[in-house]
Amino acid sequence: MDYRFYTVDVFTDRAFGGNQLAVFPDARGLRTEQMQTIAREFNLSETTFVLPSETPDHDFRLRIFSPNRELPFAGHPTVGSAFVLAAAGVVPVNGESVRIVFEEGVGSIPVEIRANEDGPYFTQLTAAKLPEFGPPPPPTEHLAAMLSLSVSDVLDDADDEPQAISCGLPFLCIPLASIDAVKRARLNWEWWEQCLAAYWAPLVYLFSYETVNENSDVHARMFAVNAGYLEDPATGAAATALAGYLAPRCGRNDATVHWTIEQGYEMGRPSIIEVEADIADKHIREVRVGGRSIMISEGTMSVG
Repeated sequence: MDYRFYTVDVFTDRAFGGNQLAVFPDARGLRTEQMQTIAREFNLSETTFVLPSETPDHDFRLRIFSPNRELPFAGHPTVGSAFVLAAAGVVPVNGESVRIVFEEGVGSIPVEIRANEDGPYFTQLTAAKLPEFGPPPPPTEHLAAMLSLSVSDVLDDADDEPQAISCGLPFLCIPLASIDAVKRARLNWEWWEQCLAAYWAPLVYLFSYETVNENSDVHARMFAVNAGYLEDPATGAAATALAGYLAPRCGRNDATVHWTIEQGYEMGRPSIIEVEADIADKHIREVRVGGRSIMISEGTMSVG
């Protein structure tokens, strides 16, 4: 049977930037093992399969696969899939925006699709879960060794320190002293096995407050040894976790706070991720992550 697919670059406004994604807008009839095989064939960080919703509260069911496993939630596949559904005409956008709700492994994920006279251009998800904080991370000197950096490159003081956070997918957020340290970081697999292979948050999101673009707030990289690829050019799920890190440190008690994250520069795939957090009475009430996307290709795959 032939299945139509699209590829899209997410968190960018230009082709061959951002994070690549393959989307099957109608995956009815595909078995789980076939989806995993297709994801391995594309060999992108994720491939998504859109299915009819199983409950009336959702518009679609979304299944997300990395090359080696299914994920309960991921940011760029969620916003990218919504963009594809609108660009392909599956979801009509009559006006400036439309809202759909995906059923994912972590629960309901609302996505706002924004459009202009040229069609859809920006999609923004609302995280299904508020930030959850994990156990204390390994010692700073071990994390520095894992990143092939010196201890002085890793911030660890009263204001900034490594912290494990999840909004559906756990990440260890590691603040570094400079953008130079972010660029120099190289993941040492042996140290990763020792430090994080069995830890609550095995995915690494390192960042600095120094940036390439003056309009950005954070420069980030994401390492994902256990996901079937080593580094990711744009990670929406990590951005939701980082909102949980940044919000308590922003000094705002009742406000909507916005941050712009740049990622993927070291991979030659510049990405811009827009993050928002609603704070009320010093607590995070909602986290949203969005960005632009651009269509790259479409085709059909014959699946026997």
